[in-house]
Order: sequence, then structure tokens, then C-alpha cells
Amino acid sequence: MPLQRLKPLQTLIEIRDGNPLPLPAELQAFYGDLYFPVPGPRPHIFSNFVSTLDGVISLNEPGFLSPSEISGGSLHDRAVMGLLRAVCDVVIAGATAVRSSPGHIWTADFIYPPFAADYREIRQALGKPPHPVNVIVTAGGRIDLTLPLFQREDIPVLIITTPEAAGRLSAAGLPPAVQVRAIDAVGWFPAASIMQAVANEISAERILLEGGPHMTAEFFAAGLVDELFLTLAPQLAGRDSQVYRPGLVEGRRLAPHSPRWGRLVSLKAAGDYLFLRYRYDHKRDQRA
Repeated sequence: MPLQRLKPLQTLIEIRDGNPLPLPAELQAFYGDLYFPVPGPRPHIFSNFVSTLDGVISLNEPGFLSPSEISGGSLHDRAVMGLLRAVCDVVIAGATAVRSSPGHIWTADFIYPPFAADYREIRQALGKPPHPVNVIVTAGGRIDLTLPLFQREDIPVLIITTPEAAGRLSAAGLPPAVQVRAIDAVGWFPAASIMQAVANEISAERILLEGGPHMTAEFFAAGLVDELFLTLAPQLAGRDSQVYRPGLVEGRRLAPHSPRWGRLVSLKAAGDYLFLRYRYDHKRDQRA
């Protein structure tokens, strides 16, 4: 799709904090400036979600599991998602996403092909390899290694799972670009353990968290999410007692005793869609 048919985002709020990234001209015209904080002692972790107005991030019904059911197939949302993937070193996702979108690949050009050349250009300018490492976290190890993601020799994949599942996957024969690392944990993997497994294998400056609401809850609870990019789609999905429909954070009760208050640093619009960016300082209460 030519750029001229994808209208630029309208910037309503932009706090210029940190370093501007060297966006190619067409991405700059579409998104505007993109600032990231100066790298600290650990990777900068940012999460990306699309949500309905009533806080639903998945309809959670057979045949309606794709995020496009929430976003309405918004091309602006896909282009922004591609930009975030283009500037990161690692994308972390969960096995549920792999199973619900078996053809998906967590790269910039996959999610929005029209900007593929621009995404490649910014990765080159940042000194990054062609694609971020795709990290897949799975407690049960129910991963189909014949899926397209695992067959791409140009996309490194790290599967983080239990020791038992790691042994089973390794015995099945790993594709050339796939590695498996084990975490000895019961239930949901602690975010710190996931990050340690990643750090043992990958040198990363920026990590994009595209995990589901349970994984995201673990990262927020551990104080490891530095920023949230949230696309607000103009639909109401509703909830009832028949179908569980998750929100952004599930499985952890943060408020009232340990709330996470964000600071709005960017607000952009495309028609009826809002693109919000919040920054989190877990060392202090942001309500002040």
C-alpha cells in the first residue's frame, strides 16, 4: 500500500525525552519523531497492545482470536507495530499467540510489508541485524516446530520453557535457527527468570514485549515494564459470564496496594483511533 494512502498520524502530545531515532523520511512523515531514553544498565522494555474502549484485548472465541478482531484491521496500528519491532533487539511472545496465529512471524516487515524497506533501513542505521530475535515463552512446551517462524533460518528464535519440555523439544530435532533454554519454575514463569534466560543468550538494548496479559502482568509486577504503547480502537466488545475476555493485565492484582501509574508521553491519532504511550517509573508513586 503506497504511503500516500496511509495518512500520517496526527501528533497531539509529544514529550521529547531521550534520543531521537534516525527514522527514514517516509517513516518520519508517517509517525513523527520517535524518542527513546538513553540506555541504562538493563534493556529498555516496552509493551505493545491494542485494546477496545472497554479494555478487551482478545475476544477469546474460536474463529475470532486474531488481534485484528480488536483493531478492526487498522493499517495504522500495524504500521506502528512494525516500527516498534524495527527498533528493538528482541520480541518476546507467548505460545498462545503462536498457536492462535500459526503463520505469524514477529518481524517488522511481516506485520506491515509496505514499510519493509524503511524498517530495514532503520535497523541498519541502528547497527542491528535484519530481524529481532523472536523469544517464545511456553510453560507446556506445546510448540509445533514445523511452523513458518521456526523454519526461517534468517530469524533467530529462542524458546524458553521448562526443563522437561526443553528436553522433549531438543529430542525432536531443532531447526537451525532455533535454540531452547530451560527455566526451572512452576506455573507462570517469573519475569526476572525470563529476562535472565534472554540475557544469557542475547545482548539487547531494547526489548519489545508482545506477550499475553498474564506474561505482561508478571513483568509489571516485577517492575520491568518501562513503557506501554497502547492503541485504543473505537469499538465496544462487551463481556458476559459465558466467555472470558481478558484485559491488558491478568493474574496479578496490582491496585490498590501496588498500583502502576503511568505518565503520558505521547498521544497520536488516526481517524477514530488513539495511539497512547505511557512511561513507568516503578521506583515511585506516579500519582504525585
